[in-house]
Amino acid sequence: MNVPVVWENRVRFEETDMQGVVFYANYVTFQDETFSAFLREIGYSYQDVETAGWDVHVVNVDMDYRGQATFADDLVHGYRIERIGESSMTGEYVARRADDEALLAEGTVTHVAVDSETGEPTRIPDDFREAVAAFQDTPPEQPDD
Repeated sequence: MNVPVVWENRVRFEETDMQGVVFYANYVTFQDETFSAFLREIGYSYQDVETAGWDVHVVNVDMDYRGQATFADDLVHGYRIERIGESSMTGEYVARRADDEALLAEGTVTHVAVDSETGEPTRIPDDFREAVAAFQDTPPEQPDD
């Protein structure tokens, strides 16, 4: 996967479990933080989404765990939009340890765009699509929903 790094963090003690490794569910939180960072990187912040009158709801998360991170490890997180349909988009996520680039987790998250007032699915705006395509080396697929 050609997934650009958009967010970094250091593992906090509270993010580890009794075995001393990052608790698996925290990778979903990391993925969410990475999506927010991705929005900032493409110049389309979450506030811009709200101002434009739409929002995103997570409808699916897939995560495969490939390695272990421990307290105080520095992590790097990559994200790219793989596919944008009419009202949904699926992003690829990758987490690696910074010092040795070991793959820790990878997966996808699917968001559905909804109208802020009605909560009904809505078309993902063209300016968002353009910002994504301009940022990524490989533009997302854009099949019909």
